Order: sequence, then structure tokens, then C-alpha cells
Amino acid sequence: MRSMRPTDTCGNPAELALTAKQARAAARVSLMGRSGSDGSGTRKHTSGMFNPNPHIRSLPIGGDQHCWIIDDALADPRGWVARAASVREAFTLEDHNAYPGIELALPDAITEGLAEYFAQHLRGRLGARRIQRAHSRLSLVTRQPQELQPRQWICHRDRMGLGPEHVIGASVLYLFDDPRLGGTSFWRPRRPAREIDLLVHESGELAPAEFSRKYAIAPGYIRESNAWFEHILTVPPAFNRLICYDGTLFHCSDIPAPELLSDDPTRGRLTLNGFFHCTRRAT
Repeated sequence: MRSMRPTDTCGNPAELALTAKQARAAARVSLMGRSGSDGSGTRKHTSGMFNPNPHIRSLPIGGDQHCWIIDDALADPRGWVARAASVREAFTLEDHNAYPGIELALPDAITEGLAEYFAQHLRGRLGARRIQRAHSRLSLVTRQPQELQPRQWICHRDRMGLGPEHVIGASVLYLFDDPRLGGTSFWRPRRPAREIDLLVHESGELAPAEFSRKYAIAPGYIRESNAWFEHILTVPPAFNRLICYDGTLFHCSDIPAPELLSDDPTRGRLTLNGFFHCTRRAT
């Protein structure tokens, strides 16, 4: 299994590399999974990260799709928050995706521990078989509605340029206490695929005023159905709750109270996000 970044970062290898500051910070974050101090390898290094006996439940999203939920997922969630706060200066805004905030890519050891947990408990539920690549990060939504670009006014998919023979598993682990910071919403397109594809493309090309005028979409975080997308479900957040779903479904962060957003990991909407590129299980 290889570590991956979303494909829209491709083309400039320098954009994929952590800065020296980020690398140092990521190394410190990797200590979160340590179960001992003997340095005896990655598996032991991350084996104590998660609850080994999770209770898994699901919420239907539509059709045969579900959002899978594990509460009390991490063994030491407060430790993750504390260490995220200790490397706060290493979080950065990234231009390669539509995430409306700051991020810190996590080291391979953490990604491998998360991928192992995904493989053991969630991969089969998504109809996936083998994990080919994975990526993980800590994230904080920080942008106010007036700071958003058009591609952040709509929901999105984690497509990564892959065909139907692949599955993209996506996970979000909430590391904040205040439910007003918001969970995750799922959406169903209301227009033909060609029109939706053009909308998504032009959300990254048109100026805000032009995009809003052409598509009648107001600036800000999407929270209600419009002419383009129907709201299906919002999964509420809870501290140390892990959710997992098919990343090719339209989804987005639900932000009901943007005035509460913060770049402080101890107060803001801190999440641990995972992405898993898998082959699809034969039917």
C-alpha cells in the first residue's frame, strides 16, 4: 500500500512534499500512536491507536449506500487534540483541494494504522477489496462564508480520476466537543450528470460573481437543498466519532455556526481525515 494525495495535486512534485517545519511536526504527531518506547516497528507503533472492539452502526444515504459510524474510535482522543495543538503552527492552507481551512498531512505510520483499522472493520462494508493507496491528515475548517471560493459553496466528491472498478473510502474522525461546529452532509444531484460536471468544473474557473449569476448559487456554506443538489442526510458530530462512506458520493462539511470556527485545535473543528483508494470487490 502506498501513501497517496488527491490527484488534483499531481503535476508538481514540490506541492506534495512536506516543508521541513511540517515534517518535524508530523514526526511529533506520529508519537500519538506509540504503545511503547522501544521503537520496535510501525505495527507496534500504531497498534494502540484505536478501539479494538468497535460497535459499528450505519445510516442509509440512499440506494444501497450507507454511512458507517464508530463511536469511541480512538484509544486516546484527548492526546490527539493536545498534540495537534502543540504543532499548531505547522497547519497550512492548501490550494490543491477545496477544503475551506488548514491541514496537516500525517506521516506514513499514522496512515498505515488508520488504513489497517479501515481494512479490518470498514473496507468490506463499502464493497472494497484491496487498499492500493492511502492518505491521512488533520484538518481545521477556518474560513468564514465571505472568504469562500465558488467551489466551496457546493458539495464535492473524492473522485481522484478513478473508474468504476475502484472504490474511494473516505473517513472523518471528529475531535471537538461542541456539536455546533457541525458534522457531515450528503447530497443527491438534481440535474443530469453532464450539467453537474460542468457546474463543478466552472466552480473552480469562474469568478465568484459570475458563478453566482450563472448558477443562482449564493456565496456561503451549503446547508439546504437548491436547484442543483438535494440534501439527503446530515450526520451529527460527536467527540471521538469516526464516520466512513463512499467518497464518490456528494458530501461536505456541515457548518451551521461559522462564527465558532477557529484555527486553535483545542477550540476549532478539528478532524482526522482518511482517504483509501481500493479495488472494488467482484460481485
